[in-house]
Amino acid sequence: MNDFTHSLLTPDWPAPAWVKACVTTRAGGVSLAPFESLNLGDHVGDAPAAVAENRRRLSDHFGIKPAWLSQVHGVAVAHANPDEIAEADASWTATPGIACTVMTADCLPALFCDRAGTRVAAAHAGWRGLAAGVLEAAADSLQVPGEDILVWLGPAIGAQAFEVGAEVREAFIATHPQSDQAFVPGAQPGKFIADIYALARLRLAAHGIEAVYGGGFCTVSDSRFYSYRRGARTGRFASLVWLE
Repeated sequence: MNDFTHSLLTPDWPAPAWVKACVTTRAGGVSLAPFESLNLGDHVGDAPAAVAENRRRLSDHFGIKPAWLSQVHGVAVAHANPDEIAEADASWTATPGIACTVMTADCLPALFCDRAGTRVAAAHAGWRGLAAGVLEAAADSLQVPGEDILVWLGPAIGAQAFEVGAEVREAFIATHPQSDQAFVPGAQPGKFIADIYALARLRLAAHGIEAVYGGGFCTVSDSRFYSYRRGARTGRFASLVWLE
């Protein structure tokens, strides 16, 4: 096995056996510094041929067709289509072999499936998308009640590293006052330390979704992952979910 195979993360959640998911890391690709090595982002200044080879390795390894997105920190949810790149921050599918795919480097990736394993979805949630409701929109694309949805939260910026301004806190508590518990005052006046995992869980719970797994990562401190806050010129890793 190569570095690529060894480095993949498999979500630990009670999804049906035919619901498959993975998260890539930096290892196992061909990109050169500062993107070394499995950069999957084609919008960060990496060599296009390297990105294409990295994406080929991923799709060939699993025998899947990833549906890549042009992510804009919004709430649009696309029907996953590997033949076109939708401008959206989430996608869903009921078609086996097509992988809902999001790219991140500190933002929160969230993977969804219904308990029956008939649909899957993936969402990219920076703070703007999270506050605007991208997780709820992705969940709604499964077309089942909240109690029938499973969610796994992938590698994102950890609470110890996520310092934000007061406007970020206000954006959350304006619609979900309970979000206040996910912020603590920072070292500088007017700054707060935000827990993106806590914010996601609070919003999902308010949407009727309690079966939420994952979390506990920090892309800034964990060098397995790309981190925009650690180094602005960097690559992107992917979180994928599909039906076998």
